[in-house]
Amino acid sequence: MPQTFSSSVLIKGISTGARLRRLSLFFSLIAIAFLFVADIHLYTPDPWQELSRIGLGLVTPYWPNASELGVSLLYTVSFALLAVSGAAIIGMLLAMWYHWRVVRVLAAAVRSVHEIFWGLMFMQIFGLSATTGLLAILIPFTGIFAKVFSEIFEQQPVTATSTFGKASRLSRFVYGWIPQAWPALASYTRYRFECALRSSAILGFIGLPTLGFHLETAFKQGDYSEAAAVLWLFLLLIASVRFWLKLRLLPVYLLLAVLALPEMPPVNASFIWQFFSQDIWPTALQDGDFNGTWEWVSRVGVNEVWPALWQTIAITQAALVLSGVLALMLYPLASRALVGRWSVLGRFKLLVLRSVPELMLAYVFMLLFGPSALPAILALALHNGGLIAFLLANSSEDANKRIGEGVPKGMMRFAYIDLPQRYPAFLAFLFYRWEVILRESAMMGVVGIATLGFYVDSAFEEIRFDKAFFLIVVAALLNICVDGLSRWLRARSGLKAPTL
Repeated sequence: MPQTFSSSVLIKGISTGARLRRLSLFFSLIAIAFLFVADIHLYTPDPWQELSRIGLGLVTPYWPNASELGVSLLYTVSFALLAVSGAAIIGMLLAMWYHWRVVRVLAAAVRSVHEIFWGLMFMQIFGLSATTGLLAILIPFTGIFAKVFSEIFEQQPVTATSTFGKASRLSRFVYGWIPQAWPALASYTRYRFECALRSSAILGFIGLPTLGFHLETAFKQGDYSEAAAVLWLFLLLIASVRFWLKLRLLPVYLLLAVLALPEMPPVNASFIWQFFSQDIWPTALQDGDFNGTWEWVSRVGVNEVWPALWQTIAITQAALVLSGVLALMLYPLASRALVGRWSVLGRFKLLVLRSVPELMLAYVFMLLFGPSALPAILALALHNGGLIAFLLANSSEDANKRIGEGVPKGMMRFAYIDLPQRYPAFLAFLFYRWEVILRESAMMGVVGIATLGFYVDSAFEEIRFDKAFFLIVVAALLNICVDGLSRWLRARSGLKAPTL
């Protein structure tokens, strides 16, 4: 029997297994405590009637105008493909100099703001145009690529550049690091493209002409068959990515994506300058009135920031722990080594959970339970739990292929061999997703849940750009703090950066 992680590593006199158990228990208790803070209420008296209507719609998908849905699908793919291509190139360049503090801070700042918030901000300048959609995805994804690509480079052997002597840093990367790390870079870029498809789709919830726009419209009108048609089309898109996304065809896809973009109206450069130099800053600050600025910050902090902050953190922590519970429950059902041929059904469930964006799931749960924290917690937990379970199931299958005969089967193998081996990777994945769950929790406000996104969306509707920008900055700073805490906890617990 292979030696498990928990029995082979000691950190400061305490086994890693014991340290991980304590860490898991601590986060579970924190999540339970935050449940008393979260606004969890059931506003719908009979959710089962609505659930039956949604279920009927799922098995009877219908869309009256196929060409209209096809155009939205084309926009969804075009936004994602062009944005990811640009973000991967810029992120690669930033990763080369990620050891510079200014690059790390810049990457952390841009990735800490959700695509929805970027979209709401650029919408004030470019309107509902392709420019808004592209920038909303490209900017945060650039920061994500820079961080992950730098981590991939760090994991490569030192010999990758040892033969280049005193060559420039760019030459060492181009001829050493990048070829050595290319399989990992390409794999992560494909995964990030799937994420971009989800981001592109949910931009429709703020009015852009992607699949999310038709999904939200259908749900608001109670046309669940039409909503199901959009969902099934999106699932088919995600499931088929690995079959049609080929590197040799990428130039053709990029050309077609450019041609497919909606018309971009001209924008006066003075509008852009006015927005970033005046509109997003409080009037008191522009006038040099620091007392008035402090009063404004205090008022916004008490009325909007403080209550939204508590709800955002409460939802995040509850969703984080529930994601972990669901991942541990679901991943054995998708591992062929543990459940045999029935793993096909488990993998299909995980495909659905990890493919449907959290915002779409939250919208469905809001129809059932009302606009409280509960829909957000369930949506975030199902999506992230499904994603982590999928990664753990793949790891389980790879590891069990190397196990010989004479080992326990089924639940015995899961409990005594597989789970102890998977648990460190499971916690690493969970901490890695912590930052993402926080970003998504803040964004949930755009559908009416009282997180930071709710107040950001309201401020934009009231044309209070200064308040909206201030709330976005608060959300970004909170995200940066959680990202730093996550990395510190991973390092303290001896957890390696996960491979997605």
